[in-house]
Amino acid sequence: MTDNRPTPTDTAADENQIIAERRAKLARLRAAGPAFPNDFVPADRAADLHARYGEQDKDALEAARTPASVAGRMMLKRVMGKASFATLQDASGRIQVYLSREAVGAEVYEAFKHWDIGDIIGVRGHVFKTNKGELSVHAEEVRLLTKSLRPLPDKFHGIADQETRYRQRYVDLIMTESTRQTFVARSKAVASIRRYMTDAGFLEVETPMLHAIPGGAAAKPFVTHHNALDMQMFLRIAPELYLKRLIVGGFERVFELNRNFRNEGVSPRHNPEFTMMEFYAAYGDYRWLMDFVEKLIRQAAIDATGSAVLNYQGRELDLGKPFDRLTITGAILKYAPEYTAAQLEDEAFVRAELKRLGAHVDGPQLARAGLGALQLALFEETAEAKLWDPTYIIDYPVEVSPLARESDTRPGITERFELFMVGREIANGFSELNDAEDQAERFRRQVEAKDAGDEEAMYYDADYVRALEYGMPPTAGCGIGIDRLVMLLTDSASIRDVILFPHLRIESPPTR
Repeated sequence: MTDNRPTPTDTAADENQIIAERRAKLARLRAAGPAFPNDFVPADRAADLHARYGEQDKDALEAARTPASVAGRMMLKRVMGKASFATLQDASGRIQVYLSREAVGAEVYEAFKHWDIGDIIGVRGHVFKTNKGELSVHAEEVRLLTKSLRPLPDKFHGIADQETRYRQRYVDLIMTESTRQTFVARSKAVASIRRYMTDAGFLEVETPMLHAIPGGAAAKPFVTHHNALDMQMFLRIAPELYLKRLIVGGFERVFELNRNFRNEGVSPRHNPEFTMMEFYAAYGDYRWLMDFVEKLIRQAAIDATGSAVLNYQGRELDLGKPFDRLTITGAILKYAPEYTAAQLEDEAFVRAELKRLGAHVDGPQLARAGLGALQLALFEETAEAKLWDPTYIIDYPVEVSPLARESDTRPGITERFELFMVGREIANGFSELNDAEDQAERFRRQVEAKDAGDEEAMYYDADYVRALEYGMPPTAGCGIGIDRLVMLLTDSASIRDVILFPHLRIESPPTR
């Protein structure tokens, strides 16, 4: 049996032929006058026309002859003798356009027949309904505003290759309604978070993204060089230390919604450039913080999707019910019941169990670890992926929490939480360490860990210690991963699905 499907070479040849034909059309347009006019301003959007007139009677619309002007990309086209139809897509949706030689003139109508799918056009006319009841714009004037030189993907199959969707997001947005809706939902969620924060008395601020000392998180930074100052600098891994300087300065509630950069792996939940919302509130603690974050996320879900009950990858995720709270060992005992409480308090047992599970217990992060850090590593191996419902894991050990306040009643334990949903971390928060001498000592221990080979250990930030020496009030602070939150709100399996332009390996230059 012969396989008549086109090969990649055939497809490329066909596309090159189409591009050549379209370039020839553009050359003719240039010869006739301005090829890219910029004097058409639409008064209407497709979705608004459907909302206003979609339910009106055909005869009433025809009698009213309500003016309408729209502009957008031509996605479908049917030429039928003296009359034709086109489907126009703008940012709000699609609407049908009806064109007749009598209404737009023979010259324009003839030109329209040679326009291509993907061209951007402007239409003025009036609203009406076809005999089949479809709301349309009856064109009285139609203009070609932008000539499309490259053909769009097949309308029935869209973009089959996932990497192409990420690399050519502009085409994905043209062709895929669900992609457009994902980023509309993202915008609504971000707007909701900003509104919630300002309504709660927080001041939105901007802090540096180029740092002389990378701090605020345990992560490997991107390194760059400032030529004028002749100094090494780092893209920020977190805004935390600058935001807390502002608390020292007297701004009692601050937040920043912006980018962080971490020179680490790429995966379905990791991108080297990602969006965080970090905020700090004076005179709050981590328990107040958990209540606040729960309400904020719930409201963002409602504003972005219309409901606090989501469906993620075929399973319900209810953000409307109270979030659970478990300690690290409590989570292990609940989700890995093969262990006993006594075993989890046995450092030798936990270290041996981690080794059995394949964890790098001899690596720089665990070789010198105490029981608390080992318990956390065991939690990550056995329980973290099972935390589907929103769950706060609380009370982290000091040794893995260099910026968090130690409990007054439980030595070695900090007032810290991480929020997990569908088996992944969404937020990290704690009562802030505001003891300058304690902070200095913890920085020193981080430097020792870095010298021992831990690339993610923190640097010593002398200026931040100096800021604390002026006095920072009791403070609670939290960072929320916006990309991961939007993944949940939009039922997206990969972080790349919710970032407009995710990082990919460089490709060879496109053919011209």
